[in-house]
Amino acid sequence: MTRVKICGITNSEDALQAVGCGADALGFVFAASRRRVTIEQAREITSQLPPYVCKVGVFVDQDIDEVKGTMSACSLDVAQLHGSETPEYCGELFPQVVKAFRVKDRASLDELPRYRVSGYLLDSYVEDLPGGTGTSFNWDLAHEATRFGPIILSGGLHAGNVLLAIARVRPYGVDVSTGVEASPGKKDPARVRDFIQAVRQENR
Repeated sequence: MTRVKICGITNSEDALQAVGCGADALGFVFAASRRRVTIEQAREITSQLPPYVCKVGVFVDQDIDEVKGTMSACSLDVAQLHGSETPEYCGELFPQVVKAFRVKDRASLDELPRYRVSGYLLDSYVEDLPGGTGTSFNWDLAHEATRFGPIILSGGLHAGNVLLAIARVRPYGVDVSTGVEASPGKKDPARVRDFIQAVRQENR
């Protein structure tokens, strides 16, 4: 079954609505972003979530002690790293770590085997942006990457193309933020519902 992560959660209403629609995981951004949340905001949201929802913190080149402290304070399950974090850095968080890679071409996949992580998130390469671009990339490359381990597909996904993406890539999970938003940091309930229903349709 393809897992669904709704990323860029900034408020309890969006979090609970996404979980109610069947989201497996929620993402909270602690790096520079229009969707950034504070530790206090994330802790308030996560305290309201039911059991078995995976809580993911999104970080970019932050001090590892800061990452560990944030994960503990907010009861997060996984750190998702979008910067230039080294294999050694990731190893200190294993197994609670997913490393994101921006895919520009086939050479972008060369680094994956160096990292001991629980999964690889593949996003589109856009210069100077670590993620959340809302643009897609060559899904054939993402399919090639499945030989390295669990792949979470991101970048330009929405209800209208996620079925095709899953068919092409066969990822462990899909990650969406921009594709289900009404505005940056605010989810559109109908888009969230339609996205998750599309994924579940593939799983039936």
